[in-house]
Amino acid sequence: MVAQNYAVDLNKPLVFQVGHLGEAYQEWVHQPIASKEGPRFFENDFIEFLTRTVWWAVPVIWLPVVCWFIHNSVQLGLSCPRVALFVAIGILVWTLLEYSLHRFLFHIETKTYWGNTVHYLLHGCHHKHPMDGLRLVFPPAATAILLFPFWNLVKLMSTPVVAPALFGGGLLGYVMYDCTHYYVHHGQPKTEVPRNLKKYHLNHHFRIQNKGFGITSSLWDRVFGTLPPTKEGAKSM
Repeated sequence: MVAQNYAVDLNKPLVFQVGHLGEAYQEWVHQPIASKEGPRFFENDFIEFLTRTVWWAVPVIWLPVVCWFIHNSVQLGLSCPRVALFVAIGILVWTLLEYSLHRFLFHIETKTYWGNTVHYLLHGCHHKHPMDGLRLVFPPAATAILLFPFWNLVKLMSTPVVAPALFGGGLLGYVMYDCTHYYVHHGQPKTEVPRNLKKYHLNHHFRIQNKGFGITSSLWDRVFGTLPPTKEGAKSM
């Protein structure tokens, strides 16, 4: 199903085209098009609709769920200081998951038809069209499906009293991640910390795409040695 010297037509739905690129897919997908207008993915209008999500849908849908889980731990007798502790642990665990998924799954190298197609849907589309504002956050329907196995895993690894607070913290970390991700692409930061975060992430998109996998912070890049070099360091390499 891979075609030699295949040329993608950006005016047609992309998802089922990119697989034909074969080994050329990796080079193609990492040549970003910095347009705010995203491409069409599918011919079917309903499936196409499901691929587009406004950023504010994430906090509107998931913050009430976060509060409900945390409230459950309080109702079960977990003290407020311990609730805060386990919520913080949940957020920290999320940042590691965020880093790991981005580095080891979203940046996996593919060359087969279906490998390229799945990769494009997961993350390749974001690197090809990094400023597409309707495909920057994870679709709520997909998030809802993934929450079930993660919730069951948290229940297996902790007590019934602690699990809701821990899971609520992880989900809160996800909300912070998606909102931060949208902001670093489309926000106009006025202060140093968010300005540096924006610069750090856009550096990953437009300069060194195999470094700088953290979105909400550079913590795990520092721990695992994937910090991008400075411009001065890059010139000397």
